[in-house]
Amino acid sequence: MPRFSIIVPVFKVQGFLRECLDSVLGQSYTDFEVIAVDDRSPDGCPAILDAYADRDARVRVLHLPENVGLGRARNAGLEQASGDYVLFLDSDDQYTPGLLAAVAARLGAADEPDILVFDHVRTHWWGRGGRSTAADLLAAAGAAGTFNVRENPEYLHLFLVAWNKAYRREFFLKHELRYAPGLYEDAPVTYRSMVLADRIACLERIGVEYRQRRQGAITKTPGRRHFDIFPQYEGLFAFLAERTDLAWARPLLFERALDHMLFVLAREDRVRPADRPDFYREIRSFHARHLPAGFTPPDGRRGKEMRLVATASYASYAVARGLHDVRRVAGSGKRRVTRAASNRAQRAWYAAHSKLPLDPQLAVYSAFSHRGVLGDPAAIHAKAREVAPHIRGVWVVQEDAVDALPPGIDFVTPGSRSYHEVMARATYWVNNVNWPGTLAKRPGSVHVHTHQGTPLKHMAADLLTKPGARHGFDVPKMLWRADRWDYSLVANRHSELAWERAYPCHFSSLRTGSPRNDVLVDAGPEAGEAVRARLGVPAGNTVVLYAPTRREYRRGGHVDRIDLARFARDLGTGHTLVVRLHPSLAKGTARGMGLADLHRRGVVIDATDEPHVEDVLLAADVLVTDYSALMFDYANLDRPIVVHADDWGAYAASRGAYFDITADAPGHVSCSYRELAWLFASGTWQDGESARLRAGFRERFCEFDDGLAAERVVRTVMLGERMPERPGGVERVPAPAAARSSLMDAR
Repeated sequence: MPRFSIIVPVFKVQGFLRECLDSVLGQSYTDFEVIAVDDRSPDGCPAILDAYADRDARVRVLHLPENVGLGRARNAGLEQASGDYVLFLDSDDQYTPGLLAAVAARLGAADEPDILVFDHVRTHWWGRGGRSTAADLLAAAGAAGTFNVRENPEYLHLFLVAWNKAYRREFFLKHELRYAPGLYEDAPVTYRSMVLADRIACLERIGVEYRQRRQGAITKTPGRRHFDIFPQYEGLFAFLAERTDLAWARPLLFERALDHMLFVLAREDRVRPADRPDFYREIRSFHARHLPAGFTPPDGRRGKEMRLVATASYASYAVARGLHDVRRVAGSGKRRVTRAASNRAQRAWYAAHSKLPLDPQLAVYSAFSHRGVLGDPAAIHAKAREVAPHIRGVWVVQEDAVDALPPGIDFVTPGSRSYHEVMARATYWVNNVNWPGTLAKRPGSVHVHTHQGTPLKHMAADLLTKPGARHGFDVPKMLWRADRWDYSLVANRHSELAWERAYPCHFSSLRTGSPRNDVLVDAGPEAGEAVRARLGVPAGNTVVLYAPTRREYRRGGHVDRIDLARFARDLGTGHTLVVRLHPSLAKGTARGMGLADLHRRGVVIDATDEPHVEDVLLAADVLVTDYSALMFDYANLDRPIVVHADDWGAYAASRGAYFDITADAPGHVSCSYRELAWLFASGTWQDGESARLRAGFRERFCEFDDGLAAERVVRTVMLGERMPERPGGVERVPAPAAARSSLMDAR
C-alpha cells in the first residue's frame, strides 16, 4: 500500500500535462501512486498518459468512456486509490520540488491528522505571483499539533480547492465525501471535510504552482455555468440539515457561502452584466432559505453587502454597489488631493527650515530604505557616539520598523514634519541607499554614501546595456540623486573603479574600508559562539552558511539552485546548514517554497530575518554562495568560501559582472550539485588550495579593511582630523566627473 495516492483528472491540457506529471514523478519522496483519469480528452492527452504509464509503474491510467467533468473524474480516481492519504492535482498545475517529502514528514509529526493543508503560488502566464492569502494562516498554525474548525473557525478562510490538501483516505471514505458535477465542486467538499475533521494540520510550504492560464480556464469564462454555485451550496446545506451535531457550523458556512456568491457576482469574467439580476435573485433565495437564527454579518464592505441581500432588490443593491464604487473612487481622488496637498506642505516645511543655518552638530542616518539601524551607517553612527558625542545622530526609520529599534535611538519617520526639519538642518547625511529626489542638497551639507558591499554584478549606469536587470529602475534619475554624494566609501581599489564607472557623478572616493566590516576584522572567536547559541546551533557543530543572491533572469528573482534538504542531509552529522536569503526575497515566495518548513522541522536554520548580517557571518565556519557580495565581507574572517556557480553563464549574461568570479574565486568553485557535495564529503572545501585562493582574494578585496573604517569616517569627515594611516594613506581620489577639491582640502 503506497503512502500517497495522487489523483490527476485530465482534459484538454496536452501542452501542460508532461510538466505536471514530471513534477510528481521527479519528487525525492517516491512512495506514491499516480492515478491519471483521462476524462475522454479529445487531444493528445490519452497518448501522453499511456506513454508515462509504460515508463513508470507508479502511473496508472483510467480512461473514462465519456466526459464526466472534473468532479466526477476525481471520484473515479478515488475509487482506484489505495494510499494512506489522497491528494488531488489538476493536470495544468504542478508540484514544487520536495513537497511530498515535506508532507510525509508533517503527517508523521502530527500523528496522522484527517487533513493536511499546504500553500500554493499563482503562476500567471507572464510569471509567478506573490504570497498567497493563506500564507499567514498556515504560518499561524505552527509546526506542532493539530486543530479543528469549531475552535479555530478562521481556517475556513483557506483557499477553496481540492489540490492544496492531503486527505486521510479512511476519513474521506468514512464520510462519503464525493465531488458533485458542475463548477465550484470544490466548495462543498472542502467545507464539509473541514467541519467534520477532528484533527487538521497545516504545512507552511508552497506545494503547488497554480497555473493561471491566459485562456481556457472555465472559472474565467463568463456564462450561465457559474450558476452551478447554487446547487453546490444547496447540497452542502442539505447535508448540514441532516447533521444536528453540526449546527454550530451553519452560521460559519452561511457566511462563507454568501461571501463566495457575492465574489462571483462581482466578477465580469464569470457573470455577465445581463445575467447579474438573475444571479442576485438566486443569492437572495439562498439567503432566505438558509439564514441561521441570530446570524450576524461580518464587519467591513462584505458584511454591508450581506445586509443588503436580506432586504434590497437587485436594482437597490446595484445602486448601493455603484455608490460604494463612486465613493471609493472619489475617496481615492480625495486621498490623492490630500496627499498632494500634504506633499506641498511638507516641501514648504522643508524649504522653510532650509533657510535656517545648517546644524554642524546634527547627522542623519538611514540604511536599506529606512529599514532600521543597520549596515555601514549603523557602524558609523555607533563610532560617532563614541568619539564625537557632541554630534547628534538621528535615524530615518519606517513606521513598521520602529518597534525593533535598539534602546536610546533618536529617530524620525519619513514624511513627518520632524523628518523634514531634521533633513533640512543636518550637516551630515549618511546612507547606503539614495535619498529621495524631493530632498534638495544644501550648500555645505556633506553626503556620505556607504554602498552595500563590494560590487561583483553591474550597477547603475552599467545596467544600461542590461534591460532585464534594470527593469523597474530609472538609471538617469538614480545618477541624478547620486550627484548629491560628497563621499563614496570603498573597501578596495576594485570598488573604487567600479563605483566611479557605475556612478559618473560628483563625489570623491574615500579609501576607508567598509565600516560594517570592523566587527569582522576585530572579532574574536567568542563573538561567533554567542551568535551560534542564539541561532540554536548545537555546540561543536560545523556551520555551513548558504547565502544565495537573486537572479535577474527569473521574474521575482528567486531560483532554487540547491535542494536544501538534500544538502543538509549530505553534509551529515556534526554540520548545521544555515540559510540567509537575499533581503529582496525575504517577503516573497522564496521561503514558502520549502525553507520555512525545513527551518521549523530543524533540518536547516533560516537566518534571513537576522537583522545584522555580520552576526550571521561570524557564526559560520564556511560560506557557500553563488554571486552574493557577502563573500567579500566574509573574506575578512579568513574562513573557507565555496562558490556554487552552476548558472554563471546565465547570471553574467542577464545581470553583467565586473569580473569572472569562477576564474578569480575566493575558494573552490562547484558547477553542479554533485561537485558541491563532493567538496564537503571529501574535505576539499578547507584544503590548502582553498587557503591559497582565499589569500589572493583577501589581498585584492579586503585591502582597506583594518577594523578602523568607522572611526576613519567619523574623524576625517565629521571632525576634520587625520588618523594615523596605514602605508599608502587614506586617500581621497576624485572621480572623473568631480573636478573640485575634496572636502578636507576645502576646510
